[in-house]
Amino acid sequence: MLLLYAVALGLVAGYLLGGRLEGLGAMGFRWAPLAIAGFVVQLLIFGPLEGLVGDAGLPLYLGSTIATLAAVVRNVGIPGLVLVVMGTISNLAAIAANGGVMPADPGAAQLAGIEHGPGFSNSAIVGDPALRPLTDVFALPSPIPLANVFSVGDVLIGLGVAIAIAAGMRLARPVRGGTSYD
Repeated sequence: MLLLYAVALGLVAGYLLGGRLEGLGAMGFRWAPLAIAGFVVQLLIFGPLEGLVGDAGLPLYLGSTIATLAAVVRNVGIPGLVLVVMGTISNLAAIAANGGVMPADPGAAQLAGIEHGPGFSNSAIVGDPALRPLTDVFALPSPIPLANVFSVGDVLIGLGVAIAIAAGMRLARPVRGGTSYD
């Protein structure tokens, strides 16, 4: 999960820039329960429940993505979240153009050590995917923990999350003119 690396990167950057964890609470992120619920659903369907969700996988995935996107759009004034919106829209476009699946490049899947079998997954090998540049064409190699395939949209999402975390952590520092991004 590239997103977990983005969170770690954001935390490290936040500390290196003089921020503190307490600053994240000062961000004023609205609709946080909706974003958290969407993220938890995805952790479950692509983690312990993967292969068990069957036909419910696609609606759960799309619904959780749209729910999270709605919460992010509500907070688009926070630094980095425009990138998250752009990445999510990029991923949704690729998924919609390919019949509800995110195509994965066979070479990237092999590099990540992923074998696509039956059941719902967040990506699938597709012969000639539409919008190929927006699909899962990159990979974290299998020796790396949490190896997986990822897209340009995932990179934008991860970068946006890292920026938002680092910027939020800086809110714990004394700031002239207040702490709101609005």
